Amino acid sequence: MLRDLDLPLSPAQIRSIVESQDAPIALWSGAVSSGKTIASLIAFLLRLAVAPDHGLVVVVGRTLQTIERNLIDPLQSSYLFGPLAKHVHHTTGSTIATILGRTVHLIGASDARAEGRIRGSTIALAYVDEATLVPYEFWMMLLSRLRVGDQSRLLATTNPDGPFHWLRKEFIQRGLAVGLHHWHFTLDDNPSLAPTMVARLKAQYTGLWYRRFILGDWCLASGAVFDTFDDTRHVVDILPDMRRWMAVGIDYGTVNPFVGLLIGHGVDERLYVASEYRHDSRTALRQLTDAQYSKGVQSWLASYDHKGVQGVRPDWIFIDPSASSFMTQMWADGVQGIAKADNDVKDGIRSVSMALGANILSVHRSCAGLLGELPSYAWDEKAALAGEDKPLKVNDHSCDALRYGLHSTAHEWRHLVRGTLEVAA
Repeated sequence: MLRDLDLPLSPAQIRSIVESQDAPIALWSGAVSSGKTIASLIAFLLRLAVAPDHGLVVVVGRTLQTIERNLIDPLQSSYLFGPLAKHVHHTTGSTIATILGRTVHLIGASDARAEGRIRGSTIALAYVDEATLVPYEFWMMLLSRLRVGDQSRLLATTNPDGPFHWLRKEFIQRGLAVGLHHWHFTLDDNPSLAPTMVARLKAQYTGLWYRRFILGDWCLASGAVFDTFDDTRHVVDILPDMRRWMAVGIDYGTVNPFVGLLIGHGVDERLYVASEYRHDSRTALRQLTDAQYSKGVQSWLASYDHKGVQGVRPDWIFIDPSASSFMTQMWADGVQGIAKADNDVKDGIRSVSMALGANILSVHRSCAGLLGELPSYAWDEKAALAGEDKPLKVNDHSCDALRYGLHSTAHEWRHLVRGTLEVAA
């Protein structure tokens, strides 16, 4: 089978592929784009070709969409897998694929309830994408379902997480005792990466994410969340002309502050938080209704003056998904572009960190609430010691609004990171 591939493979990749064939649990971890996924998929195909017929074959990811994007799409690439790609059949949205003639079940495992999808099954071969994102309950159930004697295999990949994550504490550090073989990959282990791509990847991650996703460290989330924020570099008094007003991010609050942030895409190919709408009921000694908040947001946008032009109409208004009554009010008032914000906290923080680290995001000095929160927005170290990454829920309302606006539009501005790198070169 390997003769059918025309891929350059590093010594680390080849060693892991060979050694994994006899490992009850095989885990590839390390930096992003370090070649671990390609090595693990080759190992999976080799095991699939000899997997026992009396047992299921399953591929697990956070969602069906991530499985399709991270695994099925590469497997169907003739550039990566040559003639083998013709033996991978899948209809988008289906929970079944056919690979090398075997039926493969695709299972999304985004929460603990997912373990019910494999309960009672007998599994011969399992592949898990991004194992640290799979619930502990699902992982343990999966292990209990590998019941085809000593022929069952579990292959998994992951980027590092915190040092107290259950995968590291209970499996990596106890590898021999639990039958786990582990290979750690760095960017140097991927012979397909061009130097420009390596530089681009390094530019996209900062702070905690750089240590985990570039250096491959299992490190603690501690200190400031946005540790690259620098008011001398990220705060501006004058805004450029805007190509468009990309989004408003809104964090809803009644007792807590209600915050809206207006984000624009400048003609200089950078992002700007141009204006902030903020109502703090504790300071104002007055709570507002949904209708009053809707009117306030509309008045704020209609009265905002940019270089003598009054009024802006953002492409999107992303609202805290839990604020369903406020969204209903905005829709009833005929406000355009209303959508639920993407509220994945860690991914949202990573998007903001990327923009700050690449120096493509600036904040206008008038946004006092956001500028007051950014330096003090910190990781919850007690949660980190328990294996969970989350920020302290203190003075975070403007930071949440920024996360909503930026992360929900990340696919529209990530190319700007590459642009700043090319200018620097």
